[in-house]
Amino acid sequence: MAALWSSFICFVLASAIVIPISAQLSPNFYEKLCPEALPTIRSIVEKAIYREPRMGASLLRVHFHDCFVNGCDGSVLLDDTPNFTGEKTARPNNNSLRGYEVIDEIKEAVNTACCGNVVSCADIVAVAARDSVAILGGPSYQVLLGRRDARTASFTDANNDIPPPTLDFPALLSNFQGHGLDLNDLVVLSGGHTIGLSRCIQFRNRTYNDANIDPEFAASLRTICPVQGGDNNLATLDATTATFDTIYFKQLLELKGLLHSDQELFRNIGSASDGLVQYYSGNPGAFFADFGVSMIKMGNIKPLTGSAGEIRMNCRVIN
Repeated sequence: MAALWSSFICFVLASAIVIPISAQLSPNFYEKLCPEALPTIRSIVEKAIYREPRMGASLLRVHFHDCFVNGCDGSVLLDDTPNFTGEKTARPNNNSLRGYEVIDEIKEAVNTACCGNVVSCADIVAVAARDSVAILGGPSYQVLLGRRDARTASFTDANNDIPPPTLDFPALLSNFQGHGLDLNDLVVLSGGHTIGLSRCIQFRNRTYNDANIDPEFAASLRTICPVQGGDNNLATLDATTATFDTIYFKQLLELKGLLHSDQELFRNIGSASDGLVQYYSGNPGAFFADFGVSMIKMGNIKPLTGSAGEIRMNCRVIN
């Protein structure tokens, strides 16, 4: 009887659903459309992080990699097909980006909670990133919503637009500026590396060849990451990898950044970037506040709104 009643309620609600057409994102987009959407996303993210704390960093990274390739449009979630090559197998993502199964789980649960296909995959990615940060001790900033999903993806743009961990500071800043972000955004968003792990293949060159690295830190990394082999061996991005805090910045001051691109933010030359790293290392409140601001700004990179794109029923394939 309960199942029949639930099905009846969903039938009534689905019949009444009118997805608003808006050219601007809004924090209240699903307030009337599906008030259960955000609590449902939060619940599944909590369970995923409880099962594997690393998943929080993985979901945050999915949002970053989505937004940096033609905007925050869920394109990174599309699977390859015989006639289409998406972004999952591009160099920055292949055997590296993870969390797709959690996004699938969220999408299925949200479709059920909302009695229909009303929440975009792009919005799910943005909210899951925010919830991951908050669950691991970081700020719970307000996410703007109403994105729609792309019907295509770009393998080439994923290779070209996502900054690799080998970039020097000028190239890093240029990359972020190309996405409408500034120096402060670069430093603050890089602070997202306060959670998560990285593979040996990403930090091997720094470990053996960079000069601006603490010798004892480099020696410890060499036990994890040999000159040859062990490409997928993992090291923590900072010492408190399951807690969103300012240890990442403190380690940069000690020349203990895991990735070359991380340490490029602090070169001890009196630069503006050096000053920001020093500031955030001792001001967690400022870091948390500014991280939220920069995440909102990044989440507003070229979203599809109004009648553009679609709302995918399955995040892996177009409708």
